[in-house]
Amino acid sequence: MERVEPAHPDARPAIVWLGFIAMCIGMFMAILDVQVVATSLPTIQSALGIDPDQMSWIQTAYLIAEVVAIPLTGLLTRLLTMRWLFVVAIGLFVTASAGCAASGSFGELVAWRVLQGFSGGTLIPSVFSAVFILFPNERQALATTVAGVLAVLAPTVGPIVGGWLTETYSWHWLFLINIVPGIASAILAAFFLPRQPADPSELRHLDGLSLLLMATALTTLELSLKEAPTSGWTSTYVLSLLAICLVSGGVFIARTLRRDRPIVDLGNFVDRNFLVGSTLSFVLGIGLFGSVYLMPVFLAFVRGHDALEIGMTMLVTGIAQLVTAPIAVALEKRLDARLLSAAGFALFAIGVGMSAFQDPRSDYDAMFWPQIVRGVAIMFCLLPPTRLALGTLPADRIPDASGLFNLMRNLGGAIGIALIDTIIYTRSEPLGQGLWARLQAGDIDAATFVGAPLQAILGHHGEFDADTTALLDPLVQTAASVQAINEAWMVVAILTGCALLCVPFARRPAST
Repeated sequence: MERVEPAHPDARPAIVWLGFIAMCIGMFMAILDVQVVATSLPTIQSALGIDPDQMSWIQTAYLIAEVVAIPLTGLLTRLLTMRWLFVVAIGLFVTASAGCAASGSFGELVAWRVLQGFSGGTLIPSVFSAVFILFPNERQALATTVAGVLAVLAPTVGPIVGGWLTETYSWHWLFLINIVPGIASAILAAFFLPRQPADPSELRHLDGLSLLLMATALTTLELSLKEAPTSGWTSTYVLSLLAICLVSGGVFIARTLRRDRPIVDLGNFVDRNFLVGSTLSFVLGIGLFGSVYLMPVFLAFVRGHDALEIGMTMLVTGIAQLVTAPIAVALEKRLDARLLSAAGFALFAIGVGMSAFQDPRSDYDAMFWPQIVRGVAIMFCLLPPTRLALGTLPADRIPDASGLFNLMRNLGGAIGIALIDTIIYTRSEPLGQGLWARLQAGDIDAATFVGAPLQAILGHHGEFDADTTALLDPLVQTAASVQAINEAWMVVAILTGCALLCVPFARRPAST
């Protein structure tokens, strides 16, 4: 395969790095925005008088727009060039952020969130494609690390940033913090990213029907995954959404594969390394999004911590990532990407599995080492698979491929969270019944796990009286939720470990 060279090999490295750092800042703000808003949804709901059943649309609108925009990155890069795509996208992101902060109603906020999500969605794949377009081979590992650290650090620090801003100032600052960094990164990018020729002919060849089909498939998939855990996977609404997704997605794929200039180049999946790398990206989405989702659920609903306390607990993962990053760069230059990918996913699966043994009293200390293991593993789950997927592709195919690569991670995350919610919703009740049965049989281990008074359980057989039942009921409900969360951790760990099955099918990338 053709090796990717920098767009301007004669450009001064400092200039190239300034442009790239500007792109990384924009990407960081786009990813951070999802997390800081998630922690403060109740505050926004109260301030704008939003109905509780509508509150989730503040996030859903952003995520749907983002997932539609991600695969369009290649098309938009050809149309506008990497430089102007970033400047326009970050400009729209800043404008939408200001609009969100100034919103006075639910409809207004959701409309701005759609624009914010669409513009933010192009920033993430643009950064990862820039790694292989702007830099020569020997600098790509470092550039990938910079982008990777920021990409996984944003969800980690998001809860603490969101909680602090909301408690110290107001919910408006969740959006206002994007403005100054966004403007600064747009100015830097406009000056320091390479100037390349645009291709206005892309507009004349734009396949509007394919665009509509793709947007329909991705939107209905996201909506079905959002509703399935609560409405049921076999409900008419969810099955209808999935049917629309399958039909529109199938027609989109068939139509796209027949066109000379498709809006998304699905032909990239023919490349074995890209297919393996994208599969790893999908599995990483399940593990990464799943772990970042499960920890706040446990800390908020079981331990009763606020957003700031949750953020402080989750900061351990971010610190472990930062410490490991230079080690990952050094090893990535010297060892086979397949070996590092296998080691990273194996370690990440172990770190996820370590969290599957929590009890209702687990807190910072019990979560410390699982977070350390996951934090160390994350960089090895991101850097080598990115090189496997994008490092051997010709430069003109990288923007499309990067969009698909990042889309796979987001889809993995959406499916993983839907699976987690399904486990928690469906397993809590039968697990609770099992705990009641064990307590009524005088099971001391069950009493210890639940946190029940041992004198009320020791030697007991049969039904409890009304007072004891009232005492034990909230403890059993909480313990059942913990057991369901533990099962979700274990399922995510198993799925993450399954990534090891596809690694041997990749070819060894050329040495860097």
